[in-house]
Amino acid sequence: MSAKPGADEPGSGATPGWRGRLAIDYRRDGERTLSHDVHEGPLRVLQRLYPEGPGICHHVLVHPPGGLVAGDELDVTVQLAPGSHAVLTTPGATRFYRSTGAPAIQQVTARLAEGARLEWLPLETIAYRGCQAHNRLRFELAPGAQLLGWDMIALGLPAAGEPFDSGLIEQRLEWPGVWLERGRIAAADTALLQSPLGLAGHGVLATLWWASGSPMSTAQRDALLDSARACFAEHPALAGHAGVSALDARLIVARVLAHRVEPVFALWRAVREQWRALGWGLVGEAPRIWRT
Repeated sequence: MSAKPGADEPGSGATPGWRGRLAIDYRRDGERTLSHDVHEGPLRVLQRLYPEGPGICHHVLVHPPGGLVAGDELDVTVQLAPGSHAVLTTPGATRFYRSTGAPAIQQVTARLAEGARLEWLPLETIAYRGCQAHNRLRFELAPGAQLLGWDMIALGLPAAGEPFDSGLIEQRLEWPGVWLERGRIAAADTALLQSPLGLAGHGVLATLWWASGSPMSTAQRDALLDSARACFAEHPALAGHAGVSALDARLIVARVLAHRVEPVFALWRAVREQWRALGWGLVGEAPRIWRT
């Protein structure tokens, strides 16, 4: 994908910010999950796919400019009607480029009606050197709704000689009344980035969660926790920096720190497969874009 003019050498903040908005509504029609989307600006979804049958709609969310700089805003709203099931991913990383102007903002809001299921599975978010970034996700679940989601942050491109040595990214994950996390990662905060009590020099931090609009049974909660821990044991390079816990009767959260994205992506895919099987009786069908 081509980038916005000046995106690969941003910093002046002079280019007006681009706005991208996308609203997707999913609904159940008999055995099929259908969708209707409206977009404004450089943000849209590709054709819906049904690799798992008509009840689960797979979508790929694309942002043709390829990244965000000063003043850019991406706003995604997803609504799922009762009984619908959607899988949303991206074809590549979300990139927050260097900028000295207003912050670049990506915000996602998901609202799930009773019995709806959403899998929010974007590829990583890269915070480039010198970025000013806000990354926000808010979700609301009715009783019986369930959301399996993840978020992966990569700080800089150290393998390419571009460390995260300046800039800021703010992260917010929110389920009103149940879960709120707000992280502020500044490149100048060496205590956070390097301390054993912080990121301990790791440039990749990732969160994965299973959220249920109704309280889980003790047996289901324990099965989900145990399956995640079993996956950690099968990825020994990450196991020492990974953990999972039940923060609420409706919420399980797993976390991992790493030096590269690829092992984290492999681990999260393994956990997703286990959780889908345990929670929904589904095989872990990967979105087609991951196999290209």
